[in-house]
Amino acid sequence: MLNQKLIPTSTKDNNYDPLPDGYDSPVTCRRSPSTKTILVAVCGVAMVGFLLVAIAFNGSSSSSSPDLNAKRVNVVGGSISKSAKPPRNNNNTRIPHIHMSRGVSDGVSEKSNQKYLGTAAVSSYPWNNTMLSWQRTAFHFQPEKNWMNDPNGPVFYKGWYHFFYQYNPNAAVWGDIVWGHAVSRDMIHWLHLPLAMVPDQWYDINGVWTGSATILPDGQLVMLYTGSTNESVQVQNLAYPADPSDPLLINWVKYSGNPVLVPPPGIAAKDFRDPTTAWYTSEGKWRIAIGSKINKTGISLLYDTEDFKTYESVDGILHGVSGTGMWECVDFYPVSTTTKYGLDTSINGPGIKHVVKASMDDDRHDYYALGTYDDKTATWVPDNPTIDVGVGIRYDYGLFYASKTFYDQDKKRRVLWGWVGESDSESADVKKGWASLQGLPRTVVLDQKTGTNLLQWPVEEVESLRLTSKKFDNVKLKPGSVVPLDVGPATQLDIVAEFVLDKDALKRIGESNEEFSCSNSGGAAHRGAIGPFGLLVLADKSLTEQTPVYFYVVKGIDGKLETFFCTDQTRSSEASDVNKIIYGNYIPVLEGEKLSLRILVDHSIVESFAQGGRSSITSRVYPTKAIYGAARVLLFNNATESSITSSLEIWQMNSAFIRPYSNDQKLLFRMMKKMMKTIFVEADS
Repeated sequence: MLNQKLIPTSTKDNNYDPLPDGYDSPVTCRRSPSTKTILVAVCGVAMVGFLLVAIAFNGSSSSSSPDLNAKRVNVVGGSISKSAKPPRNNNNTRIPHIHMSRGVSDGVSEKSNQKYLGTAAVSSYPWNNTMLSWQRTAFHFQPEKNWMNDPNGPVFYKGWYHFFYQYNPNAAVWGDIVWGHAVSRDMIHWLHLPLAMVPDQWYDINGVWTGSATILPDGQLVMLYTGSTNESVQVQNLAYPADPSDPLLINWVKYSGNPVLVPPPGIAAKDFRDPTTAWYTSEGKWRIAIGSKINKTGISLLYDTEDFKTYESVDGILHGVSGTGMWECVDFYPVSTTTKYGLDTSINGPGIKHVVKASMDDDRHDYYALGTYDDKTATWVPDNPTIDVGVGIRYDYGLFYASKTFYDQDKKRRVLWGWVGESDSESADVKKGWASLQGLPRTVVLDQKTGTNLLQWPVEEVESLRLTSKKFDNVKLKPGSVVPLDVGPATQLDIVAEFVLDKDALKRIGESNEEFSCSNSGGAAHRGAIGPFGLLVLADKSLTEQTPVYFYVVKGIDGKLETFFCTDQTRSSEASDVNKIIYGNYIPVLEGEKLSLRILVDHSIVESFAQGGRSSITSRVYPTKAIYGAARVLLFNNATESSITSSLEIWQMNSAFIRPYSNDQKLLFRMMKKMMKTIFVEADS
């Protein structure tokens, strides 16, 4: 357990006053039928308590910090300490890095959108404010302005979901990275809080980078994160709440002995980052993994600790795969082979498989593999080496990176977050004033039908945003047909659809040796005997702009069907300076299964899930015409021989109204004032 000098206040006592969050009912005071004075006194004390909590909610750093007798300890809550200063100009003002991402030079993957746009010179589209305003999402998490990337340290703590994230407070491109912070009761309606941690020490002055949270058995919370030092060396640091009794975790303390880990011999200074959530070993120690590489072999290093301050290297590595390059944002967690529930990171034993996931610095995709973990030898072996980490299955076949899971102990589920960057130009991002968002949080379980896949599905709370819906039953789609769907506004939708192939047509269709690939097939315009078929979203009236999400089925020479799940961005926008590649891959479909899709459209993001979450594709699209009331959704079947029957339901989706905490504070004071007035009027009557 942690030394009490490290954690200043015990969190074993979970008695705390829950704070109003703007959508929960405030605590009410019950009037005693016998004594009005008692009522006034009790409610008055309660109101004072609420007001004091509201003041804390405002991000004030007035709460006393523990005296750790160390010169490099700082309580941070949105301001930069004077103990270490970033570069400044002659006017003594900080120099923000505004115009250009500098990821590679700082020792992390390139954060620029240029990777998706290619090297060919393209003309900049004349975006106007109407178009750019439409691109901002309604129910996906994003800060009010500027740049965001990796999700960090997601955790459920004292009734609140906490989400930290890599954030540039100065510009809409990567740089000057701090930890942003938001809280929610349901992972949908978020409240922005003050910055959690900023680069104010020599060991993180070039960036407070990605990290993970660990909750100990007694409720204590620790955070490990990567810092980029004043010499751009990647080191691991420890932080913890200044006041563990604060459900909002406003202020954080950086441990006086930081850094707690530095790159070991043989590991380059810029190849040592992103510590995982810790798990408890059979030897009574906590174990973490850290991403790295040796030459072109991506690896995950292991360290054991008893107090999170001192560490010993574990012999060997958790896992490594030749030719995959630097592993970022490594994740490691168990999944059950027998139940639908998530598991705490420390769970091991019969009926358990373990997932190793890594974000590939070279190609910017997140890969995972299932395997067996041996706690005694500290090794993990993949079930199938041909689909190992970095060479096999991806979390998402679109734009989805630097993902992080956490165990939600409140609802016994494992939840996945992933960064969804932009794929337009940086100049457009600077013009609109923001860049990047987070994908919807997803539950993650083992696909017990295949045994080789994970199932990802938007958390159930997403459905609370559903408004009115329309059903379309047994819509017959002949080869070459397009069917408009009258659903009203089509930029905030939740679509659930099923497709049934014509069995008679399947018997007639000859076997084929076609080698199909989503990425180089020609997209939804390429016609085969059984596909493509699916939905067109964010389409304009003339269909000059459209984003098809679809299946393509190939009947092999052995007579078996192979199914592919794709998203085609080639006609998503008339702008030339946006990504227009085709995403997708083969998806396992078992005997007797219907083909199923769920598509969530939220302005410039389209998240698609096939076969109950067996595969997913996230797209960022930037239409110029198919926006606001001009956006439409249609069914289509571009096959040459097979008819398709589709049934679907489409919901309009409400906005999540993500907002700063200060708005709720004002609401709280208004409620308290009104309540106090009512109480005293009743007491005097």
